[in-house]
Amino acid sequence: MVFSLTVHKTTLLKISAYIIVFLLFFFGSLASAQVKVIDTTKTTKVSVQSGYFEKKPEFPEAIIYTRDDSGQVYIVHEGVEMWCDQAFVYFKDNFVKAYGNVRISQGDTVSMRSKYGEYNGNTSFAFAAGDVILTEPKTTLQTDTLYFDRIKQQAYYRSGGTVRDTASTLTSRIGRYYAETKKYQFLSQVKIVNPKYTVHSPQLDFYSESGVAYLYGKSTIESETSTVYCERGYYNTRNNTGHFVKNSRVDYNNRILYGDSIYFDRNIGFASATNNIKVLDTLNKSVIKGHYAEVFRDKDSVFITKRAVAITLQENDSVYIHADTLRVTGKPENRVIRGFYRARMFKRGLEGEQPTSGKCDSIFIDEKKGITKLLRNPILWSGENQMTGDTIHILNNKLTDELDTLKVFNNAFLVQKDSLMDNAYNQVKGERLIGLFTNNQLDTVNMIKNTEVIYYSRNDKNELVGINNTTSSSIQMYLEEQQIIGIRFIKKVPGKVYPPSEFPENARILKGFIWRGDERLMTKEDLFKGKAAPFLPKIKGIPLPEDEGEFFEDVPEEDMDIPEYSKLKPKDFQNREDDPKFQTQKSDSLQVDKPKENE
Repeated sequence: MVFSLTVHKTTLLKISAYIIVFLLFFFGSLASAQVKVIDTTKTTKVSVQSGYFEKKPEFPEAIIYTRDDSGQVYIVHEGVEMWCDQAFVYFKDNFVKAYGNVRISQGDTVSMRSKYGEYNGNTSFAFAAGDVILTEPKTTLQTDTLYFDRIKQQAYYRSGGTVRDTASTLTSRIGRYYAETKKYQFLSQVKIVNPKYTVHSPQLDFYSESGVAYLYGKSTIESETSTVYCERGYYNTRNNTGHFVKNSRVDYNNRILYGDSIYFDRNIGFASATNNIKVLDTLNKSVIKGHYAEVFRDKDSVFITKRAVAITLQENDSVYIHADTLRVTGKPENRVIRGFYRARMFKRGLEGEQPTSGKCDSIFIDEKKGITKLLRNPILWSGENQMTGDTIHILNNKLTDELDTLKVFNNAFLVQKDSLMDNAYNQVKGERLIGLFTNNQLDTVNMIKNTEVIYYSRNDKNELVGINNTTSSSIQMYLEEQQIIGIRFIKKVPGKVYPPSEFPENARILKGFIWRGDERLMTKEDLFKGKAAPFLPKIKGIPLPEDEGEFFEDVPEEDMDIPEYSKLKPKDFQNREDDPKFQTQKSDSLQVDKPKENE
């Protein structure tokens, strides 16, 4: 230590007296001014390594050290180093008050700067105030006041703080830093600001080494291109990827993706979701459901599987499209839906109407053109009419969204079961079929080229009068309430109406006829008929937050070791009633035991 001899003569005797008292008081101590006071706690005493030394009568218990020409006052204690412009050292209480450019360091990991600081050697507890900056390898924390417990290796603030990371800035009213795990825990009004996005969360754990933020409670990540919502998740602030669970969703302008578990990559505009998926198309009034989905924002595409079903609204009714895999592509005004393998469709119809449904290997829907294509072994039921062919096209009126035209290409077949007789079917076959709809009801059917018909003719009393077996170049049929009420033959080849008794049973079926009425979809639940329920994995990967207790221990005031010279009072070491509490949960609500049925 350095003693200044540049003093006034009037004070020389006083200073000399103080020096004598000091030497007597610290007789036997080390030259470093380390105080060895015997007490029951056997704590190591603070050691003053450098500084201008003086005593003042108004501070009888303190030894005052001031920076000199060699540098700042330098104090050490059990691996903690302190620098300041002036220090009041209370050796008896093993306590230091530091003023001016205060810096407290713990090895190479944590450094704290402030205008004012306190350090209690008995409790290894530090306090800093005034432009406080805590620095660790990859982040800095700035706040007004900060508590640091060396025993717990934790720092704490409750007057608002800002953490600056290499990629982002985090702010919150209350925060806690865990030196051993390099973790910040924020418990109130948490906000992360990045040039590309902003995060809001009521509770957030941030790991400074990895840049990963764990979100708990109703949290959002907002940007110009997307908004993420979750109630539990993590987001890597450095590589811009995340995983979200519990009521999670991603909003992509005109699409909203819901799922039990969502993976998100901002860099490539990609999101994937698992279990109970729902993708809303807000512009086209449609929704896609399933249990695994991938969304590419820039390509405006959605891939979905595991009970995938697309639901679109048409003239106040919903049309359901299902396939093992669905792919939706294109901008909102040019949406295209493709369904691959074991595709099915269902339209309930208005009250009193028979449903329209179909099955095929693959399905194609162009919403702009209003066309639906059933490909490979297609079959369509409209009312009581079963239609098959190599390919089936259904066209909608683009203005009204109502069914307009039906086209069946190659090997067209229309079958209608007779309402009164078993194993009796009205059949019409030809090369191509064109049907016309009025008010969503099929009312006119034109069978074109090489047509043949078997038709059970009935009179007004619905009595069977004969079986018509005729061939023609074309046939036009008229329907009312989905029943054939009239047939017109074009370039008719001579045929015959046979009495039922004279028409053999084995001649009543046209070549190529197959009745598939038992496959018909009567409800939307039939979309999945005969298909096994998908296996849904249990959602894991983001643990519930661990409650590590309060920063301040629940200690009675009389048992608190607070030097009387400290600026802190017992109330400063108590947890406040209005402080936000750690969010705990009794159970994990993410476990899924069985799949939820699609609506």
